[in-house]
Amino acid sequence: MAAMRFLLPVLGVLLLVCCGLPPSSGQKKKEMVLSEKVGQLMDWASKRAVIRINGDKFRRLVKAPPRNYSVVVMFTALQAHRQCAVCKQADEEFQILANSWRYSSAFTNKVFFAMVDFDEGSDVFQMLNMNSAPTFIHFPAKGKPKKGDTYELQVRGFAAEQLSRWIADRTDVNIRVIRPPNYAGPLMLGLLLAVIGGLVYLRRSNLDFLYNKNVWSLAALCFVLAMTSGQMWNHIRGPPYAHKNPSNGQVNYIHGSSQAQFVAETHIVLLFNGGVTLGMVLLHEAATSDMDIGKRKIMCMAGIGLVVLFFSWLLSVFRSKYHGYPYSFLLS
Repeated sequence: MAAMRFLLPVLGVLLLVCCGLPPSSGQKKKEMVLSEKVGQLMDWASKRAVIRINGDKFRRLVKAPPRNYSVVVMFTALQAHRQCAVCKQADEEFQILANSWRYSSAFTNKVFFAMVDFDEGSDVFQMLNMNSAPTFIHFPAKGKPKKGDTYELQVRGFAAEQLSRWIADRTDVNIRVIRPPNYAGPLMLGLLLAVIGGLVYLRRSNLDFLYNKNVWSLAALCFVLAMTSGQMWNHIRGPPYAHKNPSNGQVNYIHGSSQAQFVAETHIVLLFNGGVTLGMVLLHEAATSDMDIGKRKIMCMAGIGLVVLFFSWLLSVFRSKYHGYPYSFLLS
């Protein structure tokens, strides 16, 4: 018991001494490295919202610990010889998002935006086994990126608003996207209304064309073709026009999944639907018009040819997106 009474005060003194010890040299070094990295990133972010980094900077600032900040990196190929139009469109949206965060009142050093160009950091692409661009990856403050940290570009599109929602899911940082004013839409609408108003004014003495069923039928048909081809989906999701593989230069205009599409794909579907519609119109005219039998036969053959050709192409596109669909027509 006497020994215990002696040991207890000694242990208490040792505990107090240990608790009061300054941090180890290794801990100090980590704090200094982290402070230097954050300071450097903050300095670069103050000059440019999207920080351009190469392989060395990527390994030091994004991959290597210590790190108490997240980095959203866009992997892209912006050089002219890469001919990646989608990369330029995605870069514009990424810049809008990064500037919205940089100049907001809520800006902190919790999230940084960076960019790795293929021609400046091809070693990074090889390190991550990446063969397509653009690609967005979130590198969290702790640990390695998970599956959800890679942005589903071909499903969600690259609109700044969609990227902002994804970042909010991964980091709990909400970014209010502020776009620069774009007067192209209102100007085009005003010009269209002015043209229509001018035509009505010039024809004010005879407005029978307003009651022409062919005019309204054509307008309705154009609207239906635009909507059924997926134009509204493009407006909401903002998908890329096409996809180009930077490693081999191959361009895909048709998305391989039924859950997404490219802008070029909607144009192709619009053309095919228009061809089928034109063929049906020719068949109807061949059956109901008062033209001579020779012209009606030509119209009938042309209509059948258009329907068969464009419907076959349309079904081929459908099969390429819905894998396992068993039916085809002329084209496999």
